[in-house]
Amino acid sequence: MLARLQSLRESATVAHVLPLALFLSISALPAMLAVANPELPWHRQAPEHWIYPIQTLFIGAVLVFFGKHYTFRPWRGLSLAVLLAVVGIAVWIIPAWIYERNFTSPEAVPGWLAWLGVEERREGFNPDLLAAWPGWQTASVVMRFVRLVIIVPLAEELFWRGFLMRYVNAADRAWQSVPFGEHSWRTFIVVTSLVVVAHQPADYVAAVVWGSLVYYLAVRTRSLGACVTMHAVANLLLGLYVMQTRQWGFW
Repeated sequence: MLARLQSLRESATVAHVLPLALFLSISALPAMLAVANPELPWHRQAPEHWIYPIQTLFIGAVLVFFGKHYTFRPWRGLSLAVLLAVVGIAVWIIPAWIYERNFTSPEAVPGWLAWLGVEERREGFNPDLLAAWPGWQTASVVMRFVRLVIIVPLAEELFWRGFLMRYVNAADRAWQSVPFGEHSWRTFIVVTSLVVVAHQPADYVAAVVWGSLVYYLAVRTRSLGACVTMHAVANLLLGLYVMQTRQWGFW
């Protein structure tokens, strides 16, 4: 068993792919386990409040386990990363902002606006369910932000930019030999398209913009650290927006 784990640890491909694969697999569990019954305790109604913290700690341990394979340097272009994070997350939340100020029901939204993602975003990870248990509520929110700002940016950028972007560019080369940020239009189309597919339909247009901005940052800075920074800042802003507006559907 230990020998198999050690062998697994030596694979750069596994190191870049496995964290996101495990993350997505665990993320599917709450929908499978939730029971829509307000008379049940919170851990049955909304299992994400205990599954997500466990997921955060587990994926964090996986990232540490494979840490020797990750290169975030050079740490440059961070100001650009922050600027693009603000632009990207603004594009992401504008459709819901339009909905909140102009519509009272999904049926009132014209089809073309619905296609752009204008819809209500109230259903999702709602910490109000834990209001009767303040300690658990605080812990749940804190771990939700750790997941949002640290684990998600690392797992996603290691896969999308650290692995897939280079793998598509590799051709007959080993993907590890491909310099980070090497550009080709084929790579842009493949990676950005898959980023879009990985999100829910309401976010498709925003995901095109977001994926394009992160791709641009990767090519411009040649820095995985800059891409992780952009993702982390954007997710932090999104989390703060969600807590302020209670549009739980964003996370």
